[in-house]
Amino acid sequence: MGKFILKRIGQLILSLFIASILVFIFVRLSDTDPVAVILGGKQTSQETIQAIKEKFNLDKPLFQQYLLWIDGLFHGDLGLSFKYQTSINELIGPRILTTLGLVSASSVIALVIAIPLGIFCAVKKHTLWDRAGSIFSLILAGCPSFFVSILLILLISAVAPTYPFTGTYANFAEYCQRLFVPSLALACTMIALASRVMRSSMIDQINAPYTMTAVAKGVPQSRILFKHNMKNAVIPVIAIVSIQIGSMVVGAVLVENVFSLSGLGSFLVDSITSSDYAVVQDITIMLVFLFLVISTLADIIYAAIDPRIRLK
Repeated sequence: MGKFILKRIGQLILSLFIASILVFIFVRLSDTDPVAVILGGKQTSQETIQAIKEKFNLDKPLFQQYLLWIDGLFHGDLGLSFKYQTSINELIGPRILTTLGLVSASSVIALVIAIPLGIFCAVKKHTLWDRAGSIFSLILAGCPSFFVSILLILLISAVAPTYPFTGTYANFAEYCQRLFVPSLALACTMIALASRVMRSSMIDQINAPYTMTAVAKGVPQSRILFKHNMKNAVIPVIAIVSIQIGSMVVGAVLVENVFSLSGLGSFLVDSITSSDYAVVQDITIMLVFLFLVISTLADIIYAAIDPRIRLK
């Protein structure tokens, strides 16, 4: 298991290195002059322009700019924003808590709902309950996160008119309350996909020869279902969830806008619009890092569940 984990970490480091090069290059394919962004379109002297280039390391070759950027990342220095001309650490810091909280809560909500729903539909295969679960999953899969957000706002406003959909939070309880509805809206697509995968995988395990052998030996149905079937059936669900968490960050942009949340997604869109590629490259590499870490953790988790995976 140790060799397997080290191998996955090595792959993560290599992937992150390649991704950093690609992000750095593609961000600079824009025709927008960063000096013009910093100056806000104002006219100024050549001396001022040269001073700006030196301040933001724009006077150095691209290779040296890349090395300075990577060195800054290793030391926790994300550099300066072209638009705001202030530390990107200060701009991103408060937004990370919002986005990570939103995505994490959405993932937990999705798993808590999807896994039991998938197991229930598998056990009730071809019954009215199974068909109702299938229809529910299809509806969720077809509804965009911003549409679900609006529906939840209308529904909860009718039931609890004083519920705080917008505004700031002063403590952890208010933070959780503030993120609950956006997280529920963002979780819908994952619920739909994960529950269908769980149902299909669970049916395969229920019909597997080892299950029939256990039934013939008189092993209780609940023990077979939860100790053996679910353990094997959850492996493809983990793979789906690890991919979906990455796509959640994209969906978080719309949800953050609907609920007026100041997160990384909305800040990334704003930075792209204003051609602030110092911020764009920092947020992008952070999202890539997050996706790679989640994928690596998913590999380790289902290798721990199923030893055959790490043996391969």
